[in-house]
Amino acid sequence: MKAKKVAIVGASGYSGEVLVQLLLNHPHAELVAVTSRQYAGQTLAQIFPKFASHPKSRALRFTEPNAGILAKSADVVFLALPHGVAAEYAVPLIAAGCVVIDLSADFRLKSPATYQEFYAHEHPAADLLKKSVYGLPEVYREEIKKALLIASPGCYPTSILLPVIPLLKAGLIQPAGIIADSLSGVSGAGRKAEVDYLFCECNESVRPYGVPKHRHLSEIEEQLSFAAGAKVTIQFTPHLIPVNRGILTTLYLEPANKVAVGQIAACYAQAYADEPFVRLLEGSALPDTKNVVGTNVCEIAWRLDPRTGRLIVMSAEDNLVKGASGQAVQSLNLVCGFPETAGLI
Repeated sequence: MKAKKVAIVGASGYSGEVLVQLLLNHPHAELVAVTSRQYAGQTLAQIFPKFASHPKSRALRFTEPNAGILAKSADVVFLALPHGVAAEYAVPLIAAGCVVIDLSADFRLKSPATYQEFYAHEHPAADLLKKSVYGLPEVYREEIKKALLIASPGCYPTSILLPVIPLLKAGLIQPAGIIADSLSGVSGAGRKAEVDYLFCECNESVRPYGVPKHRHLSEIEEQLSFAAGAKVTIQFTPHLIPVNRGILTTLYLEPANKVAVGQIAACYAQAYADEPFVRLLEGSALPDTKNVVGTNVCEIAWRLDPRTGRLIVMSAEDNLVKGASGQAVQSLNLVCGFPETAGLI
């Protein structure tokens, strides 16, 4: 199988670092370029010493991002950039014939108005929204295979959409009244020096943030609305917890009718029994971040509460792998015709 040449724009952040790790060791991808204005001219080994034993780490140097140069050297370009910035590179790269896998929020939404509402500025490339494919492989696998622009989902959305979408499609839960509580490690905020994310501010501390309108609500509600066939509005509260990586989400759902545990289990089995990166927990097992950190796996478990009548669904994932870079590599495998698990197991 011929290797595809890949590049990463914004390779110095946490998601970029994980992308570097995955692509350096990918059996069918050749990492040919990594960009960072901050580290331009320095080698991978200098910036990420943990990769120093890899033969490419001393030869591959960070460069200034240049779409024209990248388009000539790479078949697929990953954009690990802040929202609003990624679109500036996506437009010329797609025009030059590259496949673009964007880890930012720039192309996750279909509505420019919703983007402006949640991100406080007009979309910089609204014409591309209709061409982008939401990069959730378990839901949009066939569309991803044919895409030129893949919008990789956010970490919180992945932890909510994977558990909820099958239930909505099957009509097992009410689309109204969904509540999601999520707890995320500090790496979810990105590699930046801000007081809120200093060790002494985060250690021994748990706090909510982004209440009541976190930006990820936009893509969560849009995707749930597509699944339900009607507008869905949810209550979502994210929390920062003192760990490096991992997301645990607990969902409180109203069953559509008198739903049995067996129906929930059958629904999930139909959706995910053959999925390599969704682990359905059985018996007394519950999701635990320690079991998914460093993997591209999302764990899911559920309970029906006979006292309240609610369905409680829980999920766990690594925010930097299944919630970001690993899921992006999963899309790379699909769009390039590689085995879907290549470089991820």
